[in-house]
Amino acid sequence: MELLYTYETLKLEFPMSEIEKADFVILGIPFDGTTSYKPGTRFGPTLIRQATLNLESYILDYDIDLAEVRIADVGDLAIVAGNPLETIKRGIKTIEEIKKLNPKAIPVVLGGEHSMTYAPVKALMPKSYIVFDAHLDLREQYEENPWNHACVARRISELGMEIAEFGIRSGTKEEVEYAKERGIHWVHARHYSFERFKEIVRDLPDPIYISIDIDVFDLSMVPSTGTPEAGGLRFWEVVEALEWLVRNKEVVGFDIMEVAGMELGDVTALTAAKLLFYLMGMISRR
Repeated sequence: MELLYTYETLKLEFPMSEIEKADFVILGIPFDGTTSYKPGTRFGPTLIRQATLNLESYILDYDIDLAEVRIADVGDLAIVAGNPLETIKRGIKTIEEIKKLNPKAIPVVLGGEHSMTYAPVKALMPKSYIVFDAHLDLREQYEENPWNHACVARRISELGMEIAEFGIRSGTKEEVEYAKERGIHWVHARHYSFERFKEIVRDLPDPIYISIDIDVFDLSMVPSTGTPEAGGLRFWEVVEALEWLVRNKEVVGFDIMEVAGMELGDVTALTAAKLLFYLMGMISRR
């Protein structure tokens, strides 16, 4: 089924479900309009999907075969080139349309620059927003644009939900002050621990939306991303936190953003694809 603002693209290898019957509905948002360092996030959804072809559908850790999970892929959002706000509006309408067709489905957004995360969060309106990211993304505006990728957590905070950020290692003094004023929790990558994660997240209200900016990881795993930063988290650190989160909280949606690159088989896309499979697997196990 083709939704209003979507078009067909590369699909995952295993059998796909119809939206109305799906447990997960995948939507790519191939936007690259405010990237401020390395371009290529417009290719993120395609690169992630292609990288899944390298993976087994069976998840050893969870004894779950994703080929037996009901997954729909509605393709990519038809973006408005160079216009993040209009693209976000299309994303909101599309995710709202998905939820009308299947209120129980979990939307999965693949990106695409991080500014686009506002779309699923606004459409789903969770009570808490948890993000793994190298950057605070709490600027009022960047390059005279309040819808820049560097502003996404700021815009989400204005929706009134609780926010917790992990893996942070870049931000401005003004962003730190804003986080303190608004009670936004954040943990520097140097001081990250599983115990600190649980301590913060345990008291956050349900339901929760999860956002993964791929640059949260150690740079060796994600060289192709819009604003790469040294000193990131390890893959299993993030997986461990997500497993605990899925077991203990209600998750209404998640995304994997800022995957860039120019070649199939890109290391960054392979990392994102593996994380995509793990997230769907751990949620299915629950």
